Amino acid sequence: MEKRKATIRFQKRRTLRLTAEEDARMTRQAATAGISVSEYMRRLFFGGRPIIARTDDQTIRELRRLGGLLKHHFDVVQRTQSTATLAELDAALRAIRGAIEALSETR
Repeated sequence: MEKRKATIRFQKRRTLRLTAEEDARMTRQAATAGISVSEYMRRLFFGGRPIIARTDDQTIRELRRLGGLLKHHFDVVQRTQSTATLAELDAALRAIRGAIEALSETR
């Protein structure tokens, strides 16, 4: 049943000539993104959904989680009026935000 859906969806096949190095690079990039080589090529050619490495998504999720924990800690420290700790937490939150933005731009 699953194969039948694929044959209905993709009815044409095209051939692309690549060097061995180009093929290896494309295969690596598709594997990094966690998608098939065909899906990788379709996304590049048609400009569909951006190609995002799975590790980038995992990293962004973890950075957001850490940012949330720091923000909670920031609120607790703010109530105690500890200015040195507040400055350190603020710097850490800004660094996390910068890292998330940098990873998001590469999408």
